[in-house]
Amino acid sequence: MARHPQYSQHYQVGGTSGGRSGGQYSQSRSGRGGGGTGGYHGQQQPQQQQQPRQAPAVSAVVEQFSGLGVEGPVAAQPAPPQPSVVAPPASSKALRFPLRPGRGQTGVKCIVKVNHFFAELPDKDLHHYDVTITPEVTSRGVNRAVMEQLVKLHRDSSLGHRLPVYDGRKSLYTAGPLPFHYKDFQVSLPEEDDGCGTPRRDRQFKVVIKFAARADLHHLGQFLAGRQADAPQEALQVLDIVLRELPTHRYSPVGRSFYSPDLGRRQPLGDGLESWRGFYQSIRPTQMGLSLNIDMSSTAFIEPLPVVDFVGKLLNKDISRPLSDADRIKIKKALRGVKVEVTHRGTMRRKYRISGLTSQPTQELMFPVDDRGTMKSVMEYFRDTYHYTIRSPSLPCLQVGNQERPNYLPMEVCKIVEGQRYTKRLNERQVTALLKVTCQRPRERELDILQTVYHNAYNQDPYAQEFGIRISDRLALVEARILPAPWLKYHETGREKDCLPQDGTWNMMNKKMVDGGTVNYWACVNFSRTVQDNIARGFCNDLAQMCLISGMAFAAEPIIPVHAARPDQVERALKSVYREVQSKVKGKELELLIAILPDNNGSLYGDLKRICETDLGLVSQCCLTKHVFKRGKQYLANVALKINVKVGGRNTVLVDALSRRLPLVSDTPTIIFGADVTHPHPGEDSSPSIAAVVASQDWPEVTKYAGLVCAQAHRQELIQDLYKTWVDPQKGTMNGGMIRELLISFRSASGYKPGRIIFYRDGVSEGQFYQVLLHELDAIRKACASLEPNYQPLVTFVVVQKRHHTRLFANDHDDTRTTDKSGNILPGTVVDSKICHPTEFDFYLCSHAGIQGTSRPAHYHVLWDENKFTADGLQSLTNSLCYTYARCTRSVSIVPPAYYAHLAAFRARFYMEPDASEAGSVHRNTAPRAGNRQDGSIRPLPALKDKVKKVMFYC
Repeated sequence: MARHPQYSQHYQVGGTSGGRSGGQYSQSRSGRGGGGTGGYHGQQQPQQQQQPRQAPAVSAVVEQFSGLGVEGPVAAQPAPPQPSVVAPPASSKALRFPLRPGRGQTGVKCIVKVNHFFAELPDKDLHHYDVTITPEVTSRGVNRAVMEQLVKLHRDSSLGHRLPVYDGRKSLYTAGPLPFHYKDFQVSLPEEDDGCGTPRRDRQFKVVIKFAARADLHHLGQFLAGRQADAPQEALQVLDIVLRELPTHRYSPVGRSFYSPDLGRRQPLGDGLESWRGFYQSIRPTQMGLSLNIDMSSTAFIEPLPVVDFVGKLLNKDISRPLSDADRIKIKKALRGVKVEVTHRGTMRRKYRISGLTSQPTQELMFPVDDRGTMKSVMEYFRDTYHYTIRSPSLPCLQVGNQERPNYLPMEVCKIVEGQRYTKRLNERQVTALLKVTCQRPRERELDILQTVYHNAYNQDPYAQEFGIRISDRLALVEARILPAPWLKYHETGREKDCLPQDGTWNMMNKKMVDGGTVNYWACVNFSRTVQDNIARGFCNDLAQMCLISGMAFAAEPIIPVHAARPDQVERALKSVYREVQSKVKGKELELLIAILPDNNGSLYGDLKRICETDLGLVSQCCLTKHVFKRGKQYLANVALKINVKVGGRNTVLVDALSRRLPLVSDTPTIIFGADVTHPHPGEDSSPSIAAVVASQDWPEVTKYAGLVCAQAHRQELIQDLYKTWVDPQKGTMNGGMIRELLISFRSASGYKPGRIIFYRDGVSEGQFYQVLLHELDAIRKACASLEPNYQPLVTFVVVQKRHHTRLFANDHDDTRTTDKSGNILPGTVVDSKICHPTEFDFYLCSHAGIQGTSRPAHYHVLWDENKFTADGLQSLTNSLCYTYARCTRSVSIVPPAYYAHLAAFRARFYMEPDASEAGSVHRNTAPRAGNRQDGSIRPLPALKDKVKKVMFYC
């Protein structure tokens, strides 16, 4: 597969061994002198930290981009000849992801087991047929029932003994041709109730099956062998449908997973929900050929309870008394769309789907019984028609059927139908309970996966047999390597000046932060009624001492006494403290706010962060009441780490960064970006998605990250504000966007112009790779070009994925050389063979130590690479960066810039308008916030204050 020519749009291109070069940059370093940053000597800080921290104006920084050189070997080379401008790929078809640059060699080799099962590529003549069912129905379940009936009636006759598989929509596949090109069939099914009370009768369907195409397995074989660039998606889809056919009949399908109460014990989750066990199944193309990925799974289902019992659990109170409006809203949200069956008609259990809830109690409900408008109460109707006396007349009725002709069903005669997944947002208690169920040690999870494969008996599956698919019953054995942990640098004045983490962990004992921040003016607000004044003062004193011991310059006392405040007056309290400090230290500003919060604080935390970060320009540290009373040393040490980076310090730095030994990053000023988009929870139909981008601000240390956030259209994955232009009536066309602003910020903070960009992008699924790369790489290019003509740093674009189902297990669970205390594989375990992409540059890296459950490795997939990383180079850089996460002394599971982007996006949710139905009157009298305007457009997030966005406020 040939690499695609360089992706650029109206930019000049240079080329050296690194791809393009800094040869076009001038050699001067504006305002920097000739030297580099150097390493640490005693307490000496890097050169850029010794300069006054006054950032130049944005316009001045942009002007300086032109005259600024790139330090290191790239800039030292003569300018190469400039090739002609190359147009960008017009579409994904013209774009190719980088080929694997060989396999990594660094690290201690070992063997791991993986939950992938080898699948033999069938040698069958696959045929695809279009299916049209009339009348058309939206339910896949009904479509499947129709086709199941058709196959049962006609398999041995019209279908020529073929056993087809069906996707539930428009496509039917067979292993060999059917004896016709076009045929229609008549199929009858027992009536599904629509909730309108019409008489039941068999439903008649006309099914037309028409030949569409032959599904080509040859190209799939070519792709797996590395002789073809694109994965033949249709062939993979056919094989996936074949292997899903039998479990779809047996279990409840949800996405790519299958659930059943028979696959494990049900566990209550509270509020009328329970967890069901199941398994995930997906066929994947890999280096070892086709592989079936099987993993254990659990999700929330609605308990099949009488509706009255469900409501009692949901509200957690006696429902014999009248319900409040808030109760009714909660019931309506939980039950809308849920299917129920009636219990008051003996064996006739008709099913209905709930569309709403009546505003009146049952005893007040009347409805017309004839065309003359004769009214009858629901109570009378049930007594006269069914000889049933309603026992809970104060409860509202369920509304079923359509809005034009609603049916009213008293709650007490309805029972929830089994097997309905709960798709709305779980509360914290339910999430905790579900995690407890899903949390399995590696040994148990491996056994469960093997048991699932045995139970599914793919070798006896009639559909797999029909299509000639054979699945191994053994976990794949894969060669892995354990990368070494990096050395970490701490301050020279500590007893331990550097540290080598063991099994992904270390601590701050005998160490001082490598670059302790300064806090001269701080204050504390106590929002917890149970924390007395003297307790709050004692806690603040302990925290200040811990910050000092850890290496910060931290004032021992707050600038004003601890301020007690009520949680419902957060804005008044914060502004009062802010003004009081300003009047006391004229010309200075409050540098840090400590806030003591109740353990259950509702919207208080979010309101406080929003006011501090978008209104007052303050960084804050919140501490829960339970921690204030305990005052644990470990807790205080962790809080000190967070405070230090919030006020502009660094906790630790990679020794390899200081000695300029990080692959490619150290030889040329490099900026590392992290980006993520978080979407609203299920059930929130219109609230915006939040995009966040962070970027390193220091070089060569690459430890500090500034962050920016923006709101964008609901569930939009492409980041819209990476680069933007607009027309100003006075100034003309203006350039902006998050990439541009962070590049300017990097130049201002470090004094360098980046020669390389490494962009770690979180949260992108495989189906979105092309469109995300095309859109976001183009935005990066345009942002760079807007700063200086022909400014084109070399870009490497890497997608980080955590939402996958690949798990790595030790080959021997008792081997302490390859497992940690939790039984998981060791941090630094990397796999880039066998289960990875047949030709592209990807790898699995487990960079963290397991705590509980089975570790999930991160999957890194390189979509663009002008820096020409080797496999070892990118894997060791990524692994080393995972030890620089600021909030704890542990290596983390995904590369920190991606983690920070996720934290920043999560924080920005607090800047948005709350859901009106849930917020009540909590947020009265506050400034307008992001959300949807009445015309449907997105209201922008309130801007972060300059002081806040330059530091790691999101930590």
